[in-house]
Amino acid sequence: MKRVAVVYGGWSSEREVSLSSGEQMLRAAQAAGYDAVGIDASRDLASQIAAEKPDVILNGLHGPWGEDGCVQGLFEILAIPYTHSGVTASAIAMDKRKSKAVYKQAGLDVADDVAVTRAEAARAHPIKPPYVIKPVNEGSSFGVVFVREENNGPSQLLLSDEWAYGDNLMAEEYIPGRELTVAVIGDRALAVTEITTLREFYDFDAKYAAGGSRHVVPADIPEPVTKRALEAALKAHQALGCRGVSRSDFRFDEKKDRLVILETNTQPGMTPTSLVPEQAAYTGMTFEALVAWMIEDASCRR
Repeated sequence: MKRVAVVYGGWSSEREVSLSSGEQMLRAAQAAGYDAVGIDASRDLASQIAAEKPDVILNGLHGPWGEDGCVQGLFEILAIPYTHSGVTASAIAMDKRKSKAVYKQAGLDVADDVAVTRAEAARAHPIKPPYVIKPVNEGSSFGVVFVREENNGPSQLLLSDEWAYGDNLMAEEYIPGRELTVAVIGDRALAVTEITTLREFYDFDAKYAAGGSRHVVPADIPEPVTKRALEAALKAHQALGCRGVSRSDFRFDEKKDRLVILETNTQPGMTPTSLVPEQAAYTGMTFEALVAWMIEDASCRR
């Protein structure tokens, strides 16, 4: 029986999401017959892992440090097989501007953007509104600010003492239309989900609060668009060098028939409201089977 260490928690802004994902995966791994233990990651994670002597690490961390290549490097040093993507793919995917360069090279459509500092974005419009301010290295929509045409700018929020998302930002063209997402497992794109919300955009509360959003799987879109989205997600997964499970998010502008990739998440959520488990269930894969697949797929040198 494999001993599995489910690593979750940590100290990023996505800690609570990670705790939820990790607890779900821990229960599923145990139910699937693995000798699984949970580790709430501290800065002495190497010692925590050594104490448990796992055969496999099931990575349930989210956000900076947990999915940007840092902890993956630690797993490589420890020479313990781990789930999800490796150092390079994780680092590139976490950097929204670097991942866009990879998407472009792969022939995928992306939104125009410019790099800005926090001060620059607060001082004046970096690009013509409407646009979206995004921290380059955050997930779960933390720090995302939608700037309408009538707004003077996002200065009040950006200059707040409560801002905790760094100085490395980008101003991205706002793409109107429908929010779509596609999970990839191994070399297979699962399905297309449309996400609808009454909120202004798909923010943290829309993603994780009960009733914050509605997931429609399969998305009620034309078959050719479904095919394009599935192909684009798999192409992004492969171009970035991802392994295991990933999830790519898109906007589909029906008026222009434009499918724009926004980002690829190399550590997609595994919470009760998460999209990947929903898509897996739609294809006939239980949550236990999904977690078992990830454990068996684990390796080093990813």
